[in-house]
Amino acid sequence: MAWSVFVGARAVQRAGASGEEGGGARFQTLAREYINGYLVWRPQEGTALGLHQYDGRITDPGAASIAAELARLKRSRLALAGLSPASLSVEESHDLRTLSCAIDNEILSIEELRAYTRNPMTYARALDVSIYIKRDFAPLRDRLKSITAIESQAPALFRAARANLEVSLPRPYIETAVEIADGSAEFLSHDLVEALKTLKTSEPGLYSEFSLANDRAVAELKSFAQWLEKERLPKAGDQFAIGREKYQRMLSEGELVDYPPEKILEIGLRELKREQAVFVQAAREIDPARPPVEVFQAIQIDHPTAEGLLPGVRKNLEAIRKFVVDHRIITLPSEVRARVEETLQFDRASSFASMDTPGPFETKATEAYYYVTPVEKEWPPKQQEEWLTAFNRYTTDVVSIHEVYPGHYTQFLVLNASKATDLEKIFSSYAFVEGWAHYSEQMLLDEGFGAEGGPVQAAKYRLAQSDEALLRTCRLCVSVKMHCQGMTVEEGAKFFRENCYYEEKPAKSEAMRGTFDPGYLYYTLGKLEILKLRRDWRRQEGAAYSLLRFHQELLRHGAPPIRLLRERMLRDRAIWGEIL
Repeated sequence: MAWSVFVGARAVQRAGASGEEGGGARFQTLAREYINGYLVWRPQEGTALGLHQYDGRITDPGAASIAAELARLKRSRLALAGLSPASLSVEESHDLRTLSCAIDNEILSIEELRAYTRNPMTYARALDVSIYIKRDFAPLRDRLKSITAIESQAPALFRAARANLEVSLPRPYIETAVEIADGSAEFLSHDLVEALKTLKTSEPGLYSEFSLANDRAVAELKSFAQWLEKERLPKAGDQFAIGREKYQRMLSEGELVDYPPEKILEIGLRELKREQAVFVQAAREIDPARPPVEVFQAIQIDHPTAEGLLPGVRKNLEAIRKFVVDHRIITLPSEVRARVEETLQFDRASSFASMDTPGPFETKATEAYYYVTPVEKEWPPKQQEEWLTAFNRYTTDVVSIHEVYPGHYTQFLVLNASKATDLEKIFSSYAFVEGWAHYSEQMLLDEGFGAEGGPVQAAKYRLAQSDEALLRTCRLCVSVKMHCQGMTVEEGAKFFRENCYYEEKPAKSEAMRGTFDPGYLYYTLGKLEILKLRRDWRRQEGAAYSLLRFHQELLRHGAPPIRLLRERMLRDRAIWGEIL
């Protein structure tokens, strides 16, 4: 079957920008062909992007399919490397490098990080059909058909998993995959059934087919979790680290960061010390007589009631938006607000608050949701109180800044309103996306948010923001130490306890995440890259500089590796590589 990705002929909208046939036109063709193949093999990403010709499909994880995709990736990389830079416009050249980074990331994931042979989480997550009930992009009966089609592939999926996965897998990978598989089975057997129950009577035939496929998918997930526990966990090893060489490749090929891991760690430890001093100073301004951690715990008392949680978030979110507009932080291209809603039931175990934006090509289900996880009524009073302290006034506003204004949701609005190409909308930099949201937290407080109530209130906001920054900086340090210097999970958890003051359980969770997500260093690394770019751009622009102009220029190019933005925004070539 022939596949067509694009809603228009916009693979690279700058077609002909180089003023000649040849290089520019050839790049357009290669980009279009690559993205078509990319989404054909990853149809669930196509659905998430809003391209619904991919609905009802999942990746074929058979060994032959994986080998064919890896070969296609390498052919694409070779073809792109053959283009002459002289035949491309400046814009095309940057798009070429953005695409090359995306391809290198995929090759690294499959070939070096062995996503399909070493990581059972790849399979435990493969039956995620939540988008079909979260977003009303098609009639419910059609979405039911897509869900049934995906779940019908569960037996083949898990046969491939058992055949592909190595005998000795990293213990944290197995333990996390078991949790994911059990959670997915719970979602399919309860939340999904509840969401589709109206079709039981209105579409009995379709619902019956779904029910059979769903029961089989649930059984396959549970069986996979049991197989991991019985067959793989006893043979598990503790060697999760990707090693220094692959870590360096992750940085240089995926994000164009040429600094060695040791240099990144040195910068991270220096930033950690600086941020700890900020935390201490903010606490002293609030109460100099108490230890800083106790001061932070004390400000958490200022939290809403269970009933007032969502109304309070909505009210404060509007105040944050007003501050962004009034202080000319960035021009918001839309009056459409993100809708504050309770986190969907199946996501509550793993989510505190999150932003869910539609795909850039979505034309129907275009709502954006800011999900906030509420108190569960059946929780005992002590547990309810503990949960609400995390939603204290100051931390909640900082999280809202990160997720909505001017963080993730604002970036989504600006990207959709920009002239970014389809390529720029599909492929993004981890460091840019999370770096921008994390940068927004600090930047908005630097611009005066939270200070209208006086210095003590400002210090409380700074303390909450600093706590978030300490967590992200610890992630950077632990990531390098775990994957390049032999740090264990237990040592990683200790690092989080001692340096961002986390309790045992969340500290262990953060360390576990670091074993399979070494890229979580990019929250802090991306923030630091943006701050450096802002300093350099301000020197360049002189009297013409404004924060508004910087943000508008930063966000109008999609979300490429930040090194590429330095080349676009800075005229002095000599400092392009000075990212930090």
